[in-house]
Amino acid sequence: MTTSSNGRRTLLRGAGLAAIAASTPALMRQALAAEPIKIGIPCALTGSLAAVAEQTKRTATMWAKQVNAAGGINGRPIELIIEDTGGNPATCVRKVQQMVERDGCRIFTGITFSSETLAVMPRLGEWDAIYVACGNGDASMTAEAFVPNFFRGNPSGPTEARLLSLYIKDSGLKKFYAIGMDYSWGHSTVAAFEEEMKRNNIEFVGKVFAPTGTRDFSSYITKIRQSGADGLMMVQSGDDANAFMTQAAQYRLGDKVKMFTTLIELSTIKAVGEASKGVIGTMRYMSTYDYPENKKFVEQFTKEIKDTPDWNDGEQWKALQFIGAAIKKANSIKSADLVAALNDMELDTVKGPAKFRACDHQSLEEGFVVRVDKVDGALLPVLVKKYPWDQITPACRKKNFDA
Repeated sequence: MTTSSNGRRTLLRGAGLAAIAASTPALMRQALAAEPIKIGIPCALTGSLAAVAEQTKRTATMWAKQVNAAGGINGRPIELIIEDTGGNPATCVRKVQQMVERDGCRIFTGITFSSETLAVMPRLGEWDAIYVACGNGDASMTAEAFVPNFFRGNPSGPTEARLLSLYIKDSGLKKFYAIGMDYSWGHSTVAAFEEEMKRNNIEFVGKVFAPTGTRDFSSYITKIRQSGADGLMMVQSGDDANAFMTQAAQYRLGDKVKMFTTLIELSTIKAVGEASKGVIGTMRYMSTYDYPENKKFVEQFTKEIKDTPDWNDGEQWKALQFIGAAIKKANSIKSADLVAALNDMELDTVKGPAKFRACDHQSLEEGFVVRVDKVDGALLPVLVKKYPWDQITPACRKKNFDA
């Protein structure tokens, strides 16, 4: 492994191929010596969502290590190329272009911000590359911004809004306010939630967007308290979610409104502690989900990483499951062949059965609503309800729900 200080570039050449080759039979060593399959991961290792990007890096590294230990894919090893984008869309585009031109990389995953992904998507055809998302929720990606070489392996923001609206529908709450991060994911998710509240005859009394990296939320909390809302929707992640929930607890906002979030994260629960108790939200992936494929993944992860997988660990693993299956099926790394292989592909994943819908490349999968509660003295997300994909996923190439 080599790391340069210029742009925090990390090359994981087969994630430890030399060590693996030294302890493997001659046939496997021959396979690992073949031309590597390069997978680019341009993620925001610095900035407000650095914790999410670190999950991407550790899980991808673990996946590559396991694949290479088993002889690679179609006899070829995996080589990860990881670059820090800082969460900047222009930097992300530049880093991806460098990976294409300098490294000959044509397969990408793991971009952290939706705004970065939206900047990269229009160039995928030009680069003859594909991108499989593991955490980008902006609604437009599978609607007006859709391109054939993009696949979203995670729920969209409107799916998460729909999930919670179905749960909230019978909650008895009458008025809702929303706070979102001030970039594409926050705006599209809040817009979808506002539509859902109006559809359910629940008054939507206001919304506010805080710039990414906000640390003082006191003025936002004051607006929420004065709004008259009895429910609050939070569309936040990473350091922003941690700061808001900590300050909301200090101002006893939970005494005034019932708090919901579109994205519950283990990292946030660990960071804010008791301030997260009772919060209800969606969780893109649950380490506690009782499913054979997930149990196997959690066992491997805890042994290798010495930690519990968070939502992005599970989503990144699922995206790589699809990438690996597509390469194996196509026996090719050409983008056109991989697109054909991924269209309508269905896999048994860590979240259960999931399928890429051919018409817009959205992953179809179950959705989880959870509540943060004490379990044997520890704060954990507890599953309160599951919904099938056809109740929570917008129609093909639609941003939101028509009914």
